[in-house]
Amino acid sequence: MAISKRKKILFGFLGFFLGVVLISIVFGTGFFIGKLQVICPVCKPEEVDFSLFWETWNVLKEKFYQPEKFDTQKMTEGAISGMVKSLGDPYTSFFNPQETKEFFEEAQGTFEGIGIEIDKKKEELVVIAPLEGTPAERAGIRAGDKILKIDDKETVDLSLEEAVKLIRGPKGTEVKLTISRGDWKEPKEFKISRALIKIPSLKWELKEDDIVYLKLYQFFDRTGDDFRKSAIEILNSPAKKIILDLRNNPGGYLEVAREISGWFLKRGDIVVIEDFGPGKEKNEYKADGNEKFLDYPIVVLINQGSASASEILAGALRDNRNVLLIGEKSFGKGSIQELEELRGGSSLKITIANWLTPKGQLITDKGLEPDIKVEMSEEDYEQDRDPQLEKALEVIKGL
Repeated sequence: MAISKRKKILFGFLGFFLGVVLISIVFGTGFFIGKLQVICPVCKPEEVDFSLFWETWNVLKEKFYQPEKFDTQKMTEGAISGMVKSLGDPYTSFFNPQETKEFFEEAQGTFEGIGIEIDKKKEELVVIAPLEGTPAERAGIRAGDKILKIDDKETVDLSLEEAVKLIRGPKGTEVKLTISRGDWKEPKEFKISRALIKIPSLKWELKEDDIVYLKLYQFFDRTGDDFRKSAIEILNSPAKKIILDLRNNPGGYLEVAREISGWFLKRGDIVVIEDFGPGKEKNEYKADGNEKFLDYPIVVLINQGSASASEILAGALRDNRNVLLIGEKSFGKGSIQELEELRGGSSLKITIANWLTPKGQLITDKGLEPDIKVEMSEEDYEQDRDPQLEKALEVIKGL
């Protein structure tokens, strides 16, 4: 998920936009019966008739056999959620105040759960990436795994947010995932204990004296500051070349990806292009950093867990500097979300555009193909081998 922070959070995670209109309509109009029309200020009058909504509301209030369950706030939130869900976009969702709070906790890199990023692909619930050092990774969950059931609930009809809500929970509790993997004959069950998840920003180390191995885990609030501190350390080290590892990096904020790209690209190089659709002007985000790593030879590692903001950075480096991508095809998360905070602590994420690489490539559902393909086998995972990193080291020595 890449999210931009144009005061509104704009890219990859969440965005909150339409709900203001409906909430103001609902609460400003009151509970009327029958044929009353409520006019939407951004729609043609003939397009919006809320009489069916209020008729249903009042029949429920009058006849539902358990009146104690008639919670007006919960029902209003449910109506908004249903409206948003009807758009059929897995990235456009309404969040109540508790869900909004949980999102911002995750954006700070801390939450309770098992430590996986998930997405919907062709109506299937797919693992983007298990986060390093989390219960999900220790249990053996991998990028590309398909989640068929959460506990005993089929995932086929679940929205992305409903699935997240079922997987998350208080630390110490357990969740059961039924997983399908490409080379398995039958699905397998994983019982995983939830924990407090703390997502690191990055790590780096020197390999073979002058090669930096730099691993980015995500692009959230503190990642820019953490990268700046690490970059100064790298510049003061004997390092002359960089392996940038974006594997299992599910993304984050667009502005953070743009900020980090400014260390590797020339000022004015295009980082990413927002495409709002036919007939609308595209928006270009350009690098405006300090160019400190511009002359460092670099290769980039990607895999199925590289998504959104990490795909943006990888695409920008390849398109602008012909940087080689090594590993496996990336996830293919190429849409942009905008984040709006609504009244009462609720919020809405809404897809506003697709993004393109600097050369105009749309990666939605396609991903970035590596220049040098290196796959990980079951044996590699079991024996803790990393042929992708080994290939990166081999390649960068020749640069």
